[in-house]
Amino acid sequence: MAYKITEDCISCGACESECKNSAITEGDASYVIDVDKCTECVGWFESPRCAEVCPVGAPQPDGDNTESKDQLLEKFKKLNPDTAPADGTY
Repeated sequence: MAYKITEDCISCGACESECKNSAITEGDASYVIDVDKCTECVGWFESPRCAEVCPVGAPQPDGDNTESKDQLLEKFKKLNPDTAPADGTY
């Protein structure tokens, strides 16, 4: 499932530069995640980097956008057609 950024966001921007799919952008009140671009870092890393670097734990799984690992890997391939998934990320 994609991640979302909760109201706990303090707009520090730590998550934005960690997202290899450019799914995180600055919104009006806080950062937001584009669910069409979020792969939970499948294809890049073993776990979601935004959640790892956030000092307040604002990035959380979005229960409204549930996807399997296979679906996330397919999304990665569509977003990054010239990039092979990193070992151990799927």
